[in-house]
Amino acid sequence: MPLTRKILLILGILAAFTGVVWMGQGSGYFPYPKSSFMIDQRPWIWRGLLLAAAGLAAIVISRRLR
Repeated sequence: MPLTRKILLILGILAAFTGVVWMGQGSGYFPYPKSSFMIDQRPWIWRGLLLAAAGLAAIVISRRLR
C-alpha cells in the first residue's frame, strides 16, 4: 500500500469519526464534555455531516488508488 493511500485512509477514518462525534454533540445525543459549546447546537449537526461525508469520500478514494 503506497504511503499516499495510507495517509488518505487514516485521514478519512479520522474525519468520518470526528464528523459523527460533531453530529452527536450538535444533536445533544453525545453531551461530552458538559461544558462544550457544541452541545444542542444545530449547525454542528450539518458541519459534522459534511465532515463525515468528506471522510467517507476520502476512504473510498483511498481504496481505489493503486
